[in-house]
Amino acid sequence: MRKLLQEKAIYFIAILFLIPIAASLYYQSSNESQTCLQKEADVTISRIQKRGVLLVGTTGDYRPLTFLEADGRYWGFGIEMAEAIAKKLGVGLQFVPTSWPTLTSDVMEDPQKFDLAIGGITITNQRCEIMCMSDGYLANGKTILCQSSAAKRFQSLADIDQPDVKVMVNPGGTNEQFANGKLTHATIVVHQKNEEIPELVAEGKADVMITEITEAPYYISTDKRLAAPLLSDPFTRAHIGVLMRKEQNDLLKVVNDVIKEMKSDGSLRQLHEKYGLVYSF
Repeated sequence: MRKLLQEKAIYFIAILFLIPIAASLYYQSSNESQTCLQKEADVTISRIQKRGVLLVGTTGDYRPLTFLEADGRYWGFGIEMAEAIAKKLGVGLQFVPTSWPTLTSDVMEDPQKFDLAIGGITITNQRCEIMCMSDGYLANGKTILCQSSAAKRFQSLADIDQPDVKVMVNPGGTNEQFANGKLTHATIVVHQKNEEIPELVAEGKADVMITEITEAPYYISTDKRLAAPLLSDPFTRAHIGVLMRKEQNDLLKVVNDVIKEMKSDGSLRQLHEKYGLVYSF
């Protein structure tokens, strides 16, 4: 009996001795975990600011959101958004070429090719499953370009989805996905360079271009041979945002803060007006 009492006493003394040690270890572990999380949360911005330059992937083929001129100058709505983000971070800005077919793999490439991608990138569930997208800063939706003389012919998706209609799209993006998913009778032609398709439609080498309400207004305002008869009633409704890898929560917050500030101070609306785009926020 005495032996049993002694064993219990030793057991309880040991427990009393171990409790503060365990608590200390837990507290230390918790602090280390919080520190680790904090370091992880700040790592992207720290890397960018140490580098001194924000690397932005963009296709440069999507007027008026991102376009690369022959002299190497980029311009467009998305380009100005990138400039605002770089200014917020207090760093310079460098554009890195990407393409619609390689956009996802370029974002996911390790080591990273760029910090974020911008310019006509629609927010989709598919993209958000494996990558991260900012809040929307521009309304978007699928529509068409056709010859002005054929505007009355194409008044619905059914009018387009006919065996004698040639529909042209650029590869790798949501335009091609939409055409393949919605058009079962029309002939779908994939043309590699998005910026060349409006001219090909104007020349009659294709009947319809699947495009978006962010792109179509530019072409109908600069080429009278083209029309966008369904511009005010797009087939889909979505938003354009900034694309990046996951685990970049600090950078995502900065980007969303910039978008929020631009909505609040009116500069985002001014940007829409500058490029003749629909403001829906």
